[in-house]
Amino acid sequence: MHIFYTPDIQSEKYTLSEEESKHCIKVLRLDTGSKLNLVDGKGGFYEAVIVDPHPKRTGLKVISHLKNYGKRNHYLHIAVAPTKNIERIEWFLEKATEIGIDEITLVICDRSERRDVKTERLNKVIVSAVKQSIKAYCPKLNEPVRFSELVSKNPSSQKFIAHCIPAKKNSLKEEISLNSDYLVLIGPEGDFSQEEINLALKNNFIPVSLGDSRLRTETAALEACFEINFLNR
Repeated sequence: MHIFYTPDIQSEKYTLSEEESKHCIKVLRLDTGSKLNLVDGKGGFYEAVIVDPHPKRTGLKVISHLKNYGKRNHYLHIAVAPTKNIERIEWFLEKATEIGIDEITLVICDRSERRDVKTERLNKVIVSAVKQSIKAYCPKLNEPVRFSELVSKNPSSQKFIAHCIPAKKNSLKEEISLNSDYLVLIGPEGDFSQEEINLALKNNFIPVSLGDSRLRTETAALEACFEINFLNR
């Protein structure tokens, strides 16, 4: 069944946005009586029927509603340095949303190759992935923030920094407690600076290894996303 993203839905009557209405009527060619599903990004999963098939403002009637649909037993926040080629971050956002992630922060580091990011396009990638993977929760994408600001203010229960500098590090599997909330820091292609690593350790971040291979930024971020989800199954 077709999925539509409806973040402002509040009652049993709803009107699709112009963009979603056009897709519904002109592209999918749905009509009066057609059933479709809605997700609000906050855990609500709805079944609705078309009552007014207008190409700019399609009217729907909700016929069933589930709360906390697909709610997971943990909260995952990944802070990742934006890559020079923004399409690589778009790829990460798409795949991480499909796997399961709650929050993403674009973190600006000493060695970041990109410091300015427009999040409007990135949010569209996330919403598209939410619909494709039938997720009722939409990950929160934060505006870019300096590394020092992020590590000094985040209250997550378990905080990790994945870096490549030789040092004593355990795997995520050895360090995480299950059913918790996590923040994982993933650096730029040139890795975190030693000063950044020291600051993270000072703020109770645990250094971890993501394996023996040297991973690209977006690959490392996705590996952390997959591993934490897998361990919490």
